This record gives sequence, structure tokens and C-alpha cells, in this order.
Amino acid sequence: MEDNLFELMQQKKQEEEVHALMAVNARTEKFGLTLSYEEARELVINRNESLKSTKRVEFGDGILNKLIYQFCDSQYINQENYLQTLTDLQEIFYQFKNEAEDNLTDDELITFMKEQFEDVCMGDLEYLSGTCLEKFAEAIRAGYRDYMETGGHGEYSQFDDVTRWDKDLYMQVLKEIFWD
Repeated sequence: MEDNLFELMQQKKQEEEVHALMAVNARTEKFGLTLSYEEARELVINRNESLKSTKRVEFGDGILNKLIYQFCDSQYINQENYLQTLTDLQEIFYQFKNEAEDNLTDDELITFMKEQFEDVCMGDLEYLSGTCLEKFAEAIRAGYRDYMETGGHGEYSQFDDVTRWDKDLYMQVLKEIFWD
């Protein structure tokens, strides 16, 4: 009997979370992004799996709404990759909350993630998690705390040791190769 009651409570909570995600469509549709009921349900299920695999507990509304609000205007997210990107972002978020040993607030981590996603990673989630966040979390574990003053803005440049390509130089080389 107790198992059934707990399961019913879980289902009701999950249904409320799905409806809350559906309500977010009112804000994201101006960016051409919406979630169907099935997609919202899948995100909630994936979130629960991510929480379980990272051994985290989440109270209240959770992180999905914040991720959606922060990333919905991204130039690298479209309707076709929206669900998968959100699924990956929430998984990355929980992983790096652990990697940073919970020294970052949710907002600091999300701000850092969005900035790198747009400016450094150019929408590449593997680069975000495997390079940018890995270096940042390593610095935080070593005692770095300056991000507290900036809220996570503009932090990566001091850890970024990768030389970026120069678009003008690239175009010049292409011209030399193909038109000279």
C-alpha cells in the first residue's frame, strides 16, 4: 500500500513538472522553440535519471526552467536539436555541480555554461563539458573563487590555453589556395 501511495505521489509530481515545462513554451516560442507534451515528459524522465546517476537531489522546480530561459535565445539551438540539447545541458549541469564540489551556485554555473556555449564552444556540447567546464571545475577545486564577484561572467579566458582560429586569416588562406 505504501509503495502505491509513493508511486502515485511521484506520478502526480512528474505530471505537474511536465505541465510547468509546457507553460514555458509561451516564452520560448518567439525563438521558434517549443516542447510537445511527450518531449516535456521525456525531459522530466531524463532529469530524474541524471539526478540518480549523479547522486543528486533536487527540490522545488528544478533546473530545467532556468536552463530553458537562459539558452532559448541561443544561435546554436533550433527546434530540431532543442530536446537533445536540453537533455544534454541538464546532464552536464548536474555533472559539473558535482565536479565543482557544489562551490558554484546554479546561476553562476548556468551563466558560465551559456557564455562558453555561445562564445567559445560555438554550440558544441562536448567541448563545453570536456574542455571549458573541466578546466573551470579544476580551478574551482584548487581554490579559485573570483567567479563569485562576476557571477560566472568572463571567467574562462584565464583558463583557456587553446589558440582560436582567426576568421580573416582563414579567409585569406582560402583565397590564396583557390583563387591564386
